[in-house]
Amino acid sequence: MIYLDYGATSFPKPAGVYRGVLQAMTTCASPGRGGYGAAMEAAKQVFACREQAARLFSCDPEQVVFTSNCTHGLNIAIRSLVKPGGRVVISGFEHNAVTRPLHALGADIQVAGRKLFDWQDTLTAFDRCLTPGVQAAVVAHVSNVFGYILPVEQIAALCRMRGIPLIVDAAQSAGTLPVNFSALGARFIAMSGHKGLLGPQGTGILLCAQPGEPLLYGGTGSASLVQTMPEDLPERQEAGTVNVPGIVGLCRGMEYVKKTGLDQLYRREHRQLKRCAAGLRKLGMQVFSGEHQAATLSFRPGMDCEEAAAYLAQRDVAVRAGLHCAPLAHQSAGTETTGTVRVSFGWASTDGDTAALLRSCAGMPGFRK
Repeated sequence: MIYLDYGATSFPKPAGVYRGVLQAMTTCASPGRGGYGAAMEAAKQVFACREQAARLFSCDPEQVVFTSNCTHGLNIAIRSLVKPGGRVVISGFEHNAVTRPLHALGADIQVAGRKLFDWQDTLTAFDRCLTPGVQAAVVAHVSNVFGYILPVEQIAALCRMRGIPLIVDAAQSAGTLPVNFSALGARFIAMSGHKGLLGPQGTGILLCAQPGEPLLYGGTGSASLVQTMPEDLPERQEAGTVNVPGIVGLCRGMEYVKKTGLDQLYRREHRQLKRCAAGLRKLGMQVFSGEHQAATLSFRPGMDCEEAAAYLAQRDVAVRAGLHCAPLAHQSAGTETTGTVRVSFGWASTDGDTAALLRSCAGMPGFRK
């Protein structure tokens, strides 16, 4: 299979990830649930993953909260900062993992910046909207639909200057672009474990500058007599048994990212992005690409996008079509009625993968040049 859907999940994983999951399944019980060897080994492995994340994202290990996915982390962050009806500023490229929790709270949502690959438009809009009374700003580091790298550092500086807490959705950037928690000064950064960090599905990380409000309540393995959640991180946000095999696998994925280097991974993936964009344009397709773009692009093939993706799937080329759980991004780009075909590259993408995609696109029976 030619796998070009890394924006959904990385597949396959580095070999060390599979070994890590198996190791945890055969040697680890649950951390904090006993003083015997298997429980202590679990605690050791989980803390090692916190330390690995702390090195990768420039934070303290205790600020690393393990979640089931990025959506889980974003819900914690949003509900910690936004009161019902509160005013929130978001970018024009946010995922439903941001917009749906805000709508559930009845938030007053202000959308800032709707032009693709246009930092000036994004920054001008945020500068205008970040006014007194705003409870939080939420921004995707990278659009999951178009690969647009938003000016997160500059938005963070505006938020710091105006005392507005910032939440960053790093689902599409962690593991490919630098994410420096200390430098950004964000209140929370949420990220997937199974995308650029190369871990198993069912894993995620929330970096926390404050304890926040618990989303779940339950056991933590400590202070059992107290009927409120602990005040300290990470226990405050980790009710119940954590996903030890997933966390160990995530640790091995982050080790691969650290060893390979973000620059190397970005160059490898971006090479395929440029080759793909040029090839699709040569075929006469509408391609959404520009400056400030990560390793994801969308295109419209001149036929129904779902049918195009199904045609590619029949030729063992895996892409994604539709609205990609991000209708706001499609509204910003003017593609909400058609959707797009999304191609997203990752750590194992090759020149051969891109060539196979382009050959298959050239042969689409419904394609109109």
